Amino acid sequence: MNSMMIFYLLYFLCLCLSVACVICLCVWNSLWRGGFAWDGSQLEFNWHPVLMVTGLVVLYGNGAVLYRIPLTWGYDKLPWKLLHAALMLLSLILSVVGLCAVFNYHNAKNIPNLYSLHSWIGIAAAALFAIQWVAGFAGFLLPWTPLSMRKLLKPVHVWLGGSILILSIAASISGINEKLFFALKGQTNETQPYSSLPPEALVGNSLGVLIVVFGLIVLRILSTSEWQRPDSSPEDRTQHPGDTAAVAKGPVPPTREEAGDRWS
Repeated sequence: MNSMMIFYLLYFLCLCLSVACVICLCVWNSLWRGGFAWDGSQLEFNWHPVLMVTGLVVLYGNGAVLYRIPLTWGYDKLPWKLLHAALMLLSLILSVVGLCAVFNYHNAKNIPNLYSLHSWIGIAAAALFAIQWVAGFAGFLLPWTPLSMRKLLKPVHVWLGGSILILSIAASISGINEKLFFALKGQTNETQPYSSLPPEALVGNSLGVLIVVFGLIVLRILSTSEWQRPDSSPEDRTQHPGDTAAVAKGPVPPTREEAGDRWS
């Protein structure tokens, strides 16, 4: 099996796991947690796991691997930059709304905020993500940013992107476990204890496994140098106002046949 077949197999699994994670979240919170509302009740809290995992894990991971799709390499990079930025912005908006849901619920019920390890990791991931998005927009989308600044920022952007995904996965699985411990006490609420592994616990645990596998596949794609977009793609040769003409000229891009030979 050649490199491209492995990539597309992993990418297909990535898409399937994305859908599975969102469905699992919605089923869990609809069937066992009562559904959704925005009224300061437990039903408002239910938006928190759905929005945070969908935003900080699923959309974030898919946005991160967007540049690795080989079919995009022969075309101008700018549209894919804009799509990447849009996916990441949507991911950030969903995570902010998810944080609002849990803060509103805690404040309505007089529950302290940010006291658990789960909340510390989650707020750190969200804060770093906001900084990452602003820095990425300024560094890679503003036309007057010098090429030298982009080259300096790129490895930091890539490293921080992977780190945020890892933090988001850690926050998600710790939050799932925390929720199951709180909800499945086996007392007067007619629920079985978590230790007996009732159906809700199976769904929660399965969701955690799906998130971890999704993250591992995304990190595998991101860490494989063979699947990085070639630097000689059309947009990488575009001159920006802050670049010199000599630098902007750039290398001659490979033909599609040459690119195909490289990845065969």
